[in-house]
Amino acid sequence: MPARRRKQSNAMLYTLITFVGLFIATTTIAVIYYVKAEEYKTGEADLQRDINNLATDRERQALGTIVGTKQPGKTWLSTMVDYHDRTVSMVVGGVPESTSAEVKVNNSNTEVTNTQKLAHEHITIGDPNLTGLVQIVQGLKTELDKTIKEKLDVQKQLEDTETRFQNADKANFEKEQTLLAEKDKLQQQVDDIEQKYTELSALLEQTTGEQVKTLRDQLQQARDDLKALNDQLLKTQEELKLAQNDLKSEKEKLSKIEPGPDREVLAYDPDGQIILIDDQAKVVHLNIGIDDHVYQGLRFTVYDRGTSVPEDGKGKAEIEVFDVAKTYSAARITKSELRKPILQGDIVANLIWESDRTNVFVIAGDFDLDNDGMIDYNGGEKIKTLIEKWGGTVADSIAIDTDFLVLGKQPQVLQKPTLDELDIDPRVMEVYNASLQRLNRYNGLRDQAQTLWIPVFTYDRFLYFIGYKGHIGQAGAF
Repeated sequence: MPARRRKQSNAMLYTLITFVGLFIATTTIAVIYYVKAEEYKTGEADLQRDINNLATDRERQALGTIVGTKQPGKTWLSTMVDYHDRTVSMVVGGVPESTSAEVKVNNSNTEVTNTQKLAHEHITIGDPNLTGLVQIVQGLKTELDKTIKEKLDVQKQLEDTETRFQNADKANFEKEQTLLAEKDKLQQQVDDIEQKYTELSALLEQTTGEQVKTLRDQLQQARDDLKALNDQLLKTQEELKLAQNDLKSEKEKLSKIEPGPDREVLAYDPDGQIILIDDQAKVVHLNIGIDDHVYQGLRFTVYDRGTSVPEDGKGKAEIEVFDVAKTYSAARITKSELRKPILQGDIVANLIWESDRTNVFVIAGDFDLDNDGMIDYNGGEKIKTLIEKWGGTVADSIAIDTDFLVLGKQPQVLQKPTLDELDIDPRVMEVYNASLQRLNRYNGLRDQAQTLWIPVFTYDRFLYFIGYKGHIGQAGAF
């Protein structure tokens, strides 16, 4: 009996140990599962919070309505960023920067604010927070259409005024020419009478008694005729002076009503535009060609796009046409600056060349063509050849149809020769008179141009306007 109880006690002990082991293992597994469950629960809460930060349940359910069509291969967020970048491109222009949406929106707001400030100078901007770019553009378009209409109306009034002025100016000019011709005719008669008077005076000294009396009577009659002609000449000169004063007075009255016609606007009109640039080959392409009468060798000055030709004619570069097609042409860059590169859309101009008309020039003065300090004796003829080469014409005197006056340096009058110099070479007086005539012609053309509002160009300004300034000093320039 005692031995049997020990066997039962061992079995109970083993059972108890097994139970305790299982209890410990179960407890351990339960603790592990509990810890893991808490970790998963915490992770789920963090993930849910991140998802809620991205979008609420309602917003997630309406992603298709909020974002629109989801783009293939992209997430909803990536799709929304792409749509947002397109909107920024439409507002700012160009490719959006690789930065946050906040920075892009702030940059867009800055551009919109700057645009609103700029537009405020021309149109009335309401609440800036409610006025978008579309409303601003529409307002500016309306204001632009209004300005264009006003410009056309003013331009028409100016053209009508200029036409009336030109008709009046032409009539006064013709009257002046008639009076000058009458003056020359009367002056010739005076010269003839003076010659007869001289002959009669000589004859009077060689005759006797009765002949002397007769000749004295004739002489007196000649003197009376001479006085009458001289009085008429003075009257004609006075009428000419009055006509000139009337013309001046009428111009002053006209200038108070409407400023005089700006004949220089022809010089500021662009002739073409750069449509393509090859920086490596230093070649540009223009939007004018054979149809516009462009030819090889024609030169242009290049000016910034969106601006007009400046008054001094100075541009950013000079080009020369070397190839011409039907509607476009190619030109090599002969002069440019690194700080002012040629851009697509820049305009080009040449004072002499016109696609649909011929400009009329008058040339006067002395020219130092290569700027070496020495006057070129045939400088005027060389400039004339250049003008005619590029399609212009050159006249000897100023008229109503004259477009431009090119003035060199004022001619120097030679010192009047002495009697000793005349004895040595009688031709020096002719040279002196020729220099005096050149000075009188220079001053007369300058005064006529001012009277008729004809634009006057100095030699340097003329070179800038024809794209030839950088070519001076090179072989074959003239």
